[in-house]
Amino acid sequence: MRIARFTTGDEPRYAIVQQEGDRTFLAVLTGDPLYMPTTPTGERLELGDGVRLLAPVIPRSKVVAVGKNYADHAAEMGGDVPSSPLLFFKPNTAVCGPDDPIVLPDFSQEVSYEAELALVVGRVTKDVSPERALDHILGYTVANDVTARDAQRTDGQWARAKGFDSSCPLGPWIETELDAEDVAVRSRVNGEPRQDGRTRDLVFDIPFLVSYISEAFTLLPGDVILTGTPAGVGLIDHGDRVECEVEGIGVLSNPVVRRDPSL
Repeated sequence: MRIARFTTGDEPRYAIVQQEGDRTFLAVLTGDPLYMPTTPTGERLELGDGVRLLAPVIPRSKVVAVGKNYADHAAEMGGDVPSSPLLFFKPNTAVCGPDDPIVLPDFSQEVSYEAELALVVGRVTKDVSPERALDHILGYTVANDVTARDAQRTDGQWARAKGFDSSCPLGPWIETELDAEDVAVRSRVNGEPRQDGRTRDLVFDIPFLVSYISEAFTLLPGDVILTGTPAGVGLIDHGDRVECEVEGIGVLSNPVVRRDPSL
């Protein structure tokens, strides 16, 4: 099942995604499926024509991200694979949705894309075992861990480099039935392929990550875990369009803009 968050110009609503050939329909739900039982309202809308997808979740608590979790990416960044998961946070204000602009921050001239598989937590999770970890995951979505590389080098920690506004695109929806053990993670910039990895190559697999993270932080419904990016990252600039894709979920596409600071 695919769960979308969308708007028609009013308050965000939720829906089940239904694909019919090249057409995508949204079967509207009551309430928020992350926090309460929902039922179909009977309303059915076609995507487009004033129906716009939003980030499928805005975490009320946190985005927990994992660095250097593919050996080929660690190598291209000039570092070794960490002996335990390298964790950092992105604030929920970093989250944006499909087709929302990635706004390049004034403090950076070297901003990079990072396509990733993201997990959406479905229930309160603390000290869960790897064997039970997937029971706590509602589903999966696509993420772009946008990073200001120059700030990452100079700051000594990653809060500003990876947490600025619009640095965490998520979408296009949550897929609840994905077997994420071995799926492709890809990216394109202006249609040109850049990354092409598979989750089977994660250094630390998904059940271990959920367990490890839950030892330190209580995970709440709607929290998001970014699982790491494969090799092939590179810079983006004003006017580019970045597509991140996870096999079995779909494509997350965002334009890149740099605001005129004089305006």
